[in-house]
Parts: sequence; structure tokens; C-alpha cells
Amino acid sequence: MPKKITILGSGFSSLAAASYLAQAGHEVHVYEKNSSLGGRARQYKRDGFTFDMGPSWYWMPDVFDRFFADFNKKTSDFYALEKLNPAYRVYFGENDSILIEDSLEKIKKTFEAIEPGSAQKLQEFIDDAADHYEVAIKDLVYRPGVSPLELVTPATIKRIGSFFSTISKDVRKAFKNPKLIEILEFPVLFLGAKPSDTPSFYSFMNFADFGIGTFHPQKGMHAVIEGMVQLAKELGVHLYTDSPVERILTENKKAIGVQINGEEILSDIVLSGADYHHTETLLPEALRQYSESYWDQKTFAPSSLLFYVGFDKKLERVNHHTLFFDTDFEKHAVEIYDKPKWPEAPLFYANFPSITDASMAPEGKEAGFFLIPLAPGIEDSEALRAQYFEIIMNRLEKLTGQSVKKNIIFKESFCVKDFVEQYNSYKGNAYGLANTLLQTAFLRPKLKSKKVDNLYFTGQLTVPGPGVPPALISGKLVAGLITKND
Repeated sequence: MPKKITILGSGFSSLAAASYLAQAGHEVHVYEKNSSLGGRARQYKRDGFTFDMGPSWYWMPDVFDRFFADFNKKTSDFYALEKLNPAYRVYFGENDSILIEDSLEKIKKTFEAIEPGSAQKLQEFIDDAADHYEVAIKDLVYRPGVSPLELVTPATIKRIGSFFSTISKDVRKAFKNPKLIEILEFPVLFLGAKPSDTPSFYSFMNFADFGIGTFHPQKGMHAVIEGMVQLAKELGVHLYTDSPVERILTENKKAIGVQINGEEILSDIVLSGADYHHTETLLPEALRQYSESYWDQKTFAPSSLLFYVGFDKKLERVNHHTLFFDTDFEKHAVEIYDKPKWPEAPLFYANFPSITDASMAPEGKEAGFFLIPLAPGIEDSEALRAQYFEIIMNRLEKLTGQSVKKNIIFKESFCVKDFVEQYNSYKGNAYGLANTLLQTAFLRPKLKSKKVDNLYFTGQLTVPGPGVPPALISGKLVAGLITKND
């Protein structure tokens, strides 16, 4: 029977869920607190420059393909995709960088030149990772995290060891060169947890990286959001901006609607794609599933200090994605996860989309997006932002052998406070809950509230986890759960 469904937030998981629910015949209304749709995948435009404000890596294209295929569409119906070559560059020092190219065969040659014998080891590592990818992305992540038994399949029993070993152990067993180790560990560090705390099973991220490759949607990651918005509208979804939800309305422990800008809007089901912790603060305390101490004890993926910078010239010796690992990788990881503080010598990532896509900056100029991973919940001030901008600009100049500071037209920053204010993000986290063993699958916060009927959740703090492809999958899972319980 068709239901009226209210959805909080318009990020990837919310838009995915909205389309699946509308396809199933429900009346769907999506409410976004900010003035534009997309959640963390909004864009910032200024003086002819365009910046993706959040996600900037397009990995796992098969997950995007699968999403649109569920509606008899193709990604190419909505945006053009380009495979990047090189996928990215990693700087370790002056005149010391490694290019990761667009195929495993090329990457093996790079590895072999640095550490003789490593090409074969890399092949074996990626074969394992591909195997994990097959099990994870084609099967496990599409399970709703309702029961531990979901993880018990012939495929997972065969691979039980990969849940109890770690990425760090596996990488170090096979490779000795510290640069190669860091390249293999970075996908999990930037997306959720220390490699030493991440189960081996998550090596499927390495297959996504080396085995499938890195892509760029023309006009940026927001083009994916625009495609999803178009699809949702075609399916009859109603979308509203500037509509912050102030309260979830309940009656007899049942969600009956929301209050927005002082107005009560009734519905049969409430689904939140907003921050999970924040959503529960919109309920009376007695109806919250998880206490403050529960959230405080969880391991969160990093927050970030972000800069959006317009340069008045094209930059040299950088690539579309450029990683700066010229400082102590492990020390920075400790400063994020173990002893939270502002890092003494941060790793950082830079994204120059205008190298690939002329639409992202005026002719002859460069758009630069810079990211420093930070511990969530730490102090955030303009003075600290300015200090760290200076640090990374000095290193950018030194490592790439060019002056850039005098070529800055403008810069904007985004940090912990902004994640809290604009996304109601718990402690200002950028990527949700980390992928540790005790925060996997059914051990994550649930898609369906145990205390309030007709209240559901989706997104990075629930199943299956952080990142854009998991967010798309999360939307599908919760829509399936709602339809099943209907």
C-alpha cells in the first residue's frame, strides 16, 4: 500500500532511497536544510571556478552503474565519465614522487622498479583484493545489517582469516619499501581507520584503486548528484531546500511526521539520511536508541580541513589527484585516531580538477581543492586554518619546485565547525564511522529504529559504511527494508 514518506537530507543515500521508494509506488518528500541539494556533495562556485565541496574521488563505477540500471538507466544518460591516467601522483619528497597509472600492469612495473620482486607480490595481493571485492560489493554490502547471520556465507567462511588479520599486516608481509606500503595503506587511512585496525577484507579498496581505476565525471562529482536529482524528479519525488527538520513528531512510540520551520508535516514513515546522532536528538530522550556515551566510544572516520583555492595560472608537476606523503604517515594516523590533536606535520591531498576538465576553472587558471585529514571534535579556529594553509602551500611550492602563493586569487576554508553547522555532523566527522572489525555490518547503528516504529536511517553512520558507493547502497538497503515491512 503506498505510503507518504518524509526523508531528511539530500545526500547520496537520501536521494538513492527516495528514488527506490518512489519506484515502489510511495509518495516521497525530501527535505534539505541547506539552500542546495546534494548534502556533502555540494559545489562551490566563484569567479568562474567550480569546486566539489566534499567527495572528489570516483571509485567503484560498477556500483554507480548498478544504481542507475535499477531504473533502466545508464550513468551516461546523466553524465560523462573519464578514466584518469595517471590515476594520481604521490609525493614523498623533492624530486621524489610516484605516478600510479591506469592499469595494474603499468602499476606492477612501477612497483618492480622500486622493489625488485614486488610485481608478483602485488599481483597476488590484488588477486586477493579482487576476490574480496567480488564477495563484498556484489553480495555482502547489499545485506541490511539486521543479523550476524548475514555475514555467514560459504564465501565468508572460506575467507574468515581476512576478518581477523589487518590491512597493515598483510601489506607489510608482502612489501618492504615504505613508499609502496604507504600507497597500499592510504585508501583505508583516508576513508575511515588506521590500516592496523582495518580488517584485511577491506583490501577490496585496493582492487577498486589498482584493479578498476579512478574516474572523473565531467563537471565534477556534483554531476552525479544532478543526475540523481533528475532521476528522482522523473519518478515523482518532491524535493525541498532551506527546510531544516527541527523535530521528529511521534505518537505512541511511532514516527508520524516532522516539524520544519515551525510547521508540522505529517507522514506515514520518516527516513533520515542526516547525521544519525543528530537525528536522534530530534526525538524525546526516552526514544533514542543510542546514548551519548555510545557515540563517544565509537571510532569515527576523520574530519577534514578543506581549502578551495583559485590560482591565476596553470600549476606544474601536479596531477588531477596528488597526495603529499613527505611526512610521517603513522604519526599523522596516531594524531587522528589515538591521540587526537592538530597534526604536527600533516599528510595532505590536493585535487586539481581543471587539469582534466576545462569547465572547472577559467582558461589558463587552476582550481585547487586541498584536504588535511583531522581528528573529529578538535578545536577549530580561523588562526589554525590560516597556519595550516601556510604549511601546505610552503610544502606544495617546495615539493613541486614552483611558486604558487603569489598566484592565489582567493581561498575559502571548511573545517570541523562547518561540518557541524552545515551537516549537523557528529564532532564534525567527514566520513561517518570507521571500518573497524567491531563497527562492521550488523555491529553498526541500525537502519530501522528499535524504539520508534516507522523511523528509519540511511547513510555513512549506518550500513554498509563510509564513502559514496556505500551511501548509494545504504539508500537501496533501507528502501528495501521499508518496502518489505510495508
